[in-house]
Amino acid sequence: MTHTITRRALAAWLLAASSTLALAQAWPNKPVTIIVPFVPGGGTDLGARLMAQKLSTRWGQSVVVDNRGGAGGVVGADAVARAKPDGYTLLVGNLGTQSINPVLYKKLPYDPDKAFAPISTIAELPFFVLTRPGLPVANVRDLIALARQEPGKLSYGSSGNGGAPHLSAEVFAAMSNTQLLHVPYKGGGAAMTDLMAGHLDLMFVSVLESIGHVKAGKMKALAVTTTSRSDSLPDLPTVAESGLPGYVSGSWLALLGPAGLPRELVDKMAADTQAVLAEESTRQALVQQGAIPRSSTPAQLQALIDSDRKRYERIIRDKNISLD
Repeated sequence: MTHTITRRALAAWLLAASSTLALAQAWPNKPVTIIVPFVPGGGTDLGARLMAQKLSTRWGQSVVVDNRGGAGGVVGADAVARAKPDGYTLLVGNLGTQSINPVLYKKLPYDPDKAFAPISTIAELPFFVLTRPGLPVANVRDLIALARQEPGKLSYGSSGNGGAPHLSAEVFAAMSNTQLLHVPYKGGGAAMTDLMAGHLDLMFVSVLESIGHVKAGKMKALAVTTTSRSDSLPDLPTVAESGLPGYVSGSWLALLGPAGLPRELVDKMAADTQAVLAEESTRQALVQQGAIPRSSTPAQLQALIDSDRKRYERIIRDKNISLD
C-alpha cells in the first residue's frame, strides 16, 4: 500500500513537472502585458517601454505597456498581485513600489512579502538635483546656503508622498540642516512641468526622465545623487563631492510577476531580460537616458528589495512619514 501511494505521488509530481515545463516551452503564445504602476512619462514608464520593445522582439509576441497609476504605485502593483500567474501579466516596479510602500502604507491590499515573484533588475536610476533655470544657485553649496537663508521657502516637487524622490529630498534636508517645502504631485511628469515653468524651485528626479530637459536647458542640474558620476553628464559632480559628503540616493527598475509564477517561466524571463540588457543597443539606449543597465538573478533582486526596505524603513520612521 505504501509503495502504491509513493508511486502515485511520484506520478503526480512528474505530471505536474512536465505540465509546467510544457507551459514554459509554449510561452508566450499571445501578447504579454507589462503593468507600469505610474502615469506615462516617468522614469519607470520610459524604462518599461524600452524593455517591452526589446522583449517583444525576443519573444515573438506583442508586449503591451499598461499604465495604472494611483496611490504611489499601489493600484498597479495590486493588479499584478491579483493576476493569474501564467506569465502574461508582469510588473515593472521600482524602489518605491517594492521597498518603500511596504513600510510607508499602514495597510496594503496585498502582502508585499508574498504577492510577487522577483525576476530581474533592469537598471539603476541615479537622480539629478534639479532647479528651475532662474534660481540663483550654481552648485549644491549655493543651494544649501540659500535654503538656510530662507528656511521653508524653497519648494521642491515630487511624484508623490513617500516616493523615492520625496525621501531623497528629506534626507538631503536633514543632512544639510535645511528646511524645504514639499509639494507632492500625482506623477513626476506634472511636477517637472511646474519646475520648468518656475512654479517650483527644485526637484530630485531620475536621470532617465529628466536628461532630455537638462540638455535642452529647460532646467538646471546641480549634481547627481549616486556615489559615482553619471555617464550621461560626466562633468556633473555627485552631491557628496559638491558639498554634502556621505549623501547617496537613487532608485532602480525591476521586472516581477505575480506570486505562483512557475519557476521555469521565472528563469526563462530572467535569462531573456539578461540577454536583452546585454545587447549593445539596449545598453546605449539606457545609458543615453542616464540609467545604468543592471540585470540580476531573481534571488539577487529579492535581496535588493529586502535591503532597501530596511534602509528606508529607518528614514520613514525618523521622519514620521506614513500614508493610510
